[in-house]
Amino acid sequence: MAEKTIRIGTRDSELALWQAHTVEKKLNDLGYKTKIVSVKSTGDIILDKPLYELGITGIFTKTLDVAMINGDVDIAVHSMKDVPTALPKGIVQAAVLERANTLDILVHKGNLDFLNESGTIATGSLRRQAQWLNKYPTHKVVDLRGNVNLRMKKLNEGDWNGAIFAAAGLERINLKPENYINLDWMIPAPAQGAMLVVAMQEDAFTLDALSQLNDIETEIVTYIERQFLKTLEGGCTAPIGALARYNEEEDTIHFQGVLFSLDGKEKIEVEKIVPIEEWKKLGFFSAQEVLNNGGTKLMTEIKNNLKK
Repeated sequence: MAEKTIRIGTRDSELALWQAHTVEKKLNDLGYKTKIVSVKSTGDIILDKPLYELGITGIFTKTLDVAMINGDVDIAVHSMKDVPTALPKGIVQAAVLERANTLDILVHKGNLDFLNESGTIATGSLRRQAQWLNKYPTHKVVDLRGNVNLRMKKLNEGDWNGAIFAAAGLERINLKPENYINLDWMIPAPAQGAMLVVAMQEDAFTLDALSQLNDIETEIVTYIERQFLKTLEGGCTAPIGALARYNEEEDTIHFQGVLFSLDGKEKIEVEKIVPIEEWKKLGFFSAQEVLNNGGTKLMTEIKNNLKK
């Protein structure tokens, strides 16, 4: 094995470090030398503004992109749902790890009576906010920012009834509490539960190393979901959900995609089951269907509302 040490760039939150160490162990097991390099992203530093006010696309990945382009790190490990669908020039998707739990969960305080009356839920995600208000139109949704540890602390100290989290993030760092319910009716963010490793396009040594970590099934389903997102032209700034699942017995892909208005009152959804051979354009065609069914108008309204 060559002597190059692969420098792994990561945000410095507990979850981001867990993800980086997971990749590090996999590379070490293959005989590669590694080093963890942690940096703070703008998204971690500015916690007093909603994400959509920060010109969000790539806010959690930009700092690491710069570190890679500058040659300070060789690879970066991300929650794939945080990564823009268009990567910066020179940076490529090198590996998608096997997907974990895709569900959103509601962490509550032991009493669910509020589900049948008025309640206040916290989330920093427009997608979660819109889906919650669609199902519970009398509820109030407040903004919640920070890494998962900080958000959990804010929930415990606040007077909200509950907060919405990605199950995978809490499970990875053993932070999932007893008081939670699975929101299996909520369509997750595109690529939720998947981890992405990016590297420089010219770095053949590192790309070869990372190719050995790639999970092909996860790569395909997340590609479909992100293609759906990209075609709708939504970053984290639009309430877009997508979930593609592979059915091994029937050799088919089951896809669900959804676009909501910010207040959750409008909902445009698409659901398809296609043979596995048709996966490459599934996200695109599904998004076109949404756009043709009122999605173009709705996306314009969302963008205009967020500018106000």
